[in-house]
Amino acid sequence: MGYLIYDGQSAEIQMDDRTLAHLQIVIISKLRRQESFAFSWKEPVSKGDGRSTIWIFPTVSLRFKFEGSRAPVVNEAWLDVLKQSVNSNGGLQMIPEPMGSRTVAGQ
Repeated sequence: MGYLIYDGQSAEIQMDDRTLAHLQIVIISKLRRQESFAFSWKEPVSKGDGRSTIWIFPTVSLRFKFEGSRAPVVNEAWLDVLKQSVNSNGGLQMIPEPMGSRTVAGQ
């Protein structure tokens, strides 16, 4: 399991490394263009089973902490869905990986 750590320690979001890697690509792409956006996810049952949202902007401190040492194979279809999400009015949502979609090694 990896973590997205927002603004030092104000939010620590746990997720599997594969999800984190795909979110990292989408988030960094937006921040390189100096674009801000909302990011929402569902909390685990152990934390109340609700939803949380943070506002991500270019000057906020983000840390992508992976448990594993290998970068996962990138699923281009998943990136497309996440990019559509981040550019929507609702902002980036943690959307599950689409099944049966293409992947690209070594990204």
